[in-house]
Amino acid sequence: MAQGKGTKDDPWQLKTPPGTADYTMYKDESKDPPVLVCQVGTTTLLYDLRCLEDLHAMLKAHGDWMELGSADEQKPAKEGTVEAWGRSESNPVGGWYGLKKGLRGRFGMYIPPLMEALGLAEVEHNPKGNRMRAI
Repeated sequence: MAQGKGTKDDPWQLKTPPGTADYTMYKDESKDPPVLVCQVGTTTLLYDLRCLEDLHAMLKAHGDWMELGSADEQKPAKEGTVEAWGRSESNPVGGWYGLKKGLRGRFGMYIPPLMEALGLAEVEHNPKGNRMRAI
């Protein structure tokens, strides 16, 4: 379970799936749409808050492990990965869950550990090629 309450004053304390970097996340429901604020060092990324429910539903329907496939916005995402789904026109928001132009990628890096901390998913923690599945 992640430490923190998921608020700006007490954000979730998380680690990337390989365990190589620390970052924080919190909910900001005052934004439209409500967002997850992801702070990685001095970089702030924003993701549509509904991604948690949508990704959980997709993984439940998928029914098995799915590769994370994290990639920067400027790089193509490997087909069939969580990252590809997080920017696909066929997902529930019809495109990117990342909301900050230029920093919309890395969905497959930063959302899965939060899903695991919230008890929604199981995530592998290998040096490379990690996968996740719904709980």
